[in-house]
Amino acid sequence: MVSENIVIRKSTFDDCEIFTKWEQEDYIKEFLTINKERTYEEVVREFILREEDISNQQYTIVFKNRNPIGRIHLSKISKESDSMDITRIYIGEKDYLGKGYGKEAMILLLDYCFNTLKMERVSLDFYRGNPAEKLYLSLGFKYEGIMRNAAKRDNEYFDLHLMSILREEYKKTIEIF
Repeated sequence: MVSENIVIRKSTFDDCEIFTKWEQEDYIKEFLTINKERTYEEVVREFILREEDISNQQYTIVFKNRNPIGRIHLSKISKESDSMDITRIYIGEKDYLGKGYGKEAMILLLDYCFNTLKMERVSLDFYRGNPAEKLYLSLGFKYEGIMRNAAKRDNEYFDLHLMSILREEYKKTIEIF
């Protein structure tokens, strides 16, 4: 997946080091289900388990085919129901936040989900207050509800706000871009 500024490529084992660095940063952990003491071993274990499960895909967002700047995890990919979940997407490099690269990545990702994987429905969830909520709405995602106490971080429960976009909604939104 390639756009003007970014490449989204399959994650490799070597990416686990940078994922660990990012996932120890407060500005990343604030909006994700990641415990305070995230270790390299946990990131590696999670990476390996996801790679073994065909309903998961992991990608690294790379700026102009040079430095990794973010991470994507897709899950619950179901050919039977033509649905899937964007489980984790973030820009990890602080210098690249707020510059539109997350939007660029989401546009590429949605194209992949609907046109390559042929999905009918793509969902995602987020913590209240996540600034990406505005982006999701601008891309055509619709609110579905709140999953109460659906996430646990550092022994505390959090509600997750659920959104989805359907193929027809995606087609209408992509015409704008």
